[in-house]
Amino acid sequence: MDQNRMAVVIAIVVIGVIAVAAIAFVTSRKRRSQKLKERFGPEYDRVMRQEGDSRKAEGVLEFRQKRREKFNIRPLSAANRSSFAEGWSEVQARFVDDPQGAVTLADSLVTDVMQARGYPIGAFEQRAADLSVDYPVIVDNYRAAHDIALRHSSGKASTEDLRQAMVHYRVLFQELLDEPKTHRRGA
Repeated sequence: MDQNRMAVVIAIVVIGVIAVAAIAFVTSRKRRSQKLKERFGPEYDRVMRQEGDSRKAEGVLEFRQKRREKFNIRPLSAANRSSFAEGWSEVQARFVDDPQGAVTLADSLVTDVMQARGYPIGAFEQRAADLSVDYPVIVDNYRAAHDIALRHSSGKASTEDLRQAMVHYRVLFQELLDEPKTHRRGA
C-alpha cells in the first residue's frame, strides 16, 4: 500500500472516530436533558426561561440535585405529623378573622415542617430551589403563596388573594406531611 492510500485510510478512520464521538456526545446530552425534563417537569421550563440557555439551566438543576443529595430528608414522626396537622387547623381557623396573620403563620408552619423533615432553612429562593428537587410541580404553589404574601405586605393583595395563598400553602403543606419521596416526576 502506498503512502497516499495509507493517508486516505487513516483520514477516513479519524473522521469515523470523530463522527462516532460526536454522535455519542449529542445522544448523551439529549438523554441528560430528557432525564432532567422528566424529573423537574414545569420547574425545568421555569429555570430554562430564567437562564435563557439549556446548558446553563441544566447546570442549575444538576447543582440542585447534588445539593439535595447531601440533605438527610426524613419522614415526620407520628407525633410531629399530628402536631403539624393540628397547627394547620388552627391556621385555617384564624383566616376568618385575620387573613394576613393566617398567611404569615401558614408560611411559618410550612418552613417548620421543612426544617423538621431535614431541609435547610435559608432565604426563600434557596428553600424553593431545594424543594424543587423533590416537589417540582408544587414548588410553584410555594412561590405563588410567597409572592401573594409579599404583595399583601405592600398593600397590593386582596383578601381573595390571601385565600389563594392559603390554598397554595395547603398543597405544599399536605405533601410535606406525607412520607418523603426521593424522586418526584414532573407530572
